[in-house]
Amino acid sequence: MKSEGPQRLLILVGPTGVGKTDISIHLARNLSGEVVSADSRLVYRMMDIGTAKPDREAREDIPHHLIDIVDPDEEYTIKRFEEEAREVVRDILRRGRTPIVVGGSGLYVRALTDGVFDGPGKDTVLRKRLMEEAEKKGSTVLWERLMDVDPEKAEQIGPANTVRLVRALEVYELTGSPMSELEKGAEPFEVSSARFGLTRSSIELYRIVEERVDRMMELGFLDEVKDLVAKGYGDSQPVRSSLGYRELIAHIEGEHSLAEAVRLIKRNTRHFAKRQRTWFRKDKDITWIDISGRHDTAKIASEIEGLAK
Repeated sequence: MKSEGPQRLLILVGPTGVGKTDISIHLARNLSGEVVSADSRLVYRMMDIGTAKPDREAREDIPHHLIDIVDPDEEYTIKRFEEEAREVVRDILRRGRTPIVVGGSGLYVRALTDGVFDGPGKDTVLRKRLMEEAEKKGSTVLWERLMDVDPEKAEQIGPANTVRLVRALEVYELTGSPMSELEKGAEPFEVSSARFGLTRSSIELYRIVEERVDRMMELGFLDEVKDLVAKGYGDSQPVRSSLGYRELIAHIEGEHSLAEAVRLIKRNTRHFAKRQRTWFRKDKDITWIDISGRHDTAKIASEIEGLAK
């Protein structure tokens, strides 16, 4: 008999490759739950292998939300995620089920729980200028500029996320105020949450990451990227900026060999996982569970379920 589960939002976070997807499936089964993705790339259709989407069997077994909802050339904003995710969570609760938010996108999780300020609309000319500058000089130049005017936001974003750096600088130039200050006027979500984070030792996590990249390649990741390029999505920002996709596009365009592309994907994914851990460690409301050396996902899920009561 399944337990009723907590009458609140359950959040499961952690770095890429740590094991969130499998554990979330067990949690959903135990708690009559439904999974709400908080991943900035799972929203895109046709980007399956490289984003490690839950497979079709898992999604048929457990309802999943906010996956495959836009095409790879569409803009999907954090504000849109906040609005759609909150409505999904409310609907799940209304139906007497447990919403389980799962993801590694810290900004998305924060948007859901803390809200996003309703900032100025985009300035196409300004964005184009900033993007061109990043392409010519590197995103670190934008990050250093943001550090001067909004160090809090710069620390949150990091030097590698060009799109979010451009948006933060755009907001500052259009409003004259730091984005981090404006965000403090956001509306927190009325639904309370229990937050859990999964972690593994660095050595184990990095090994899992590298093995996963190899498995993605075996599953046809390169063909997936080639198909996106053939359909005209190769130059779209969501594809070009996504980990794994950008390295394979560079290979397709002759910048480096396939072996070098795979090496770069593994290296960049390790760096990304490290940044994710650093981000989530700042959230003092997260209860951390070290699952180093553990692969009994059902038992780990039961442990989280007990802590959530």
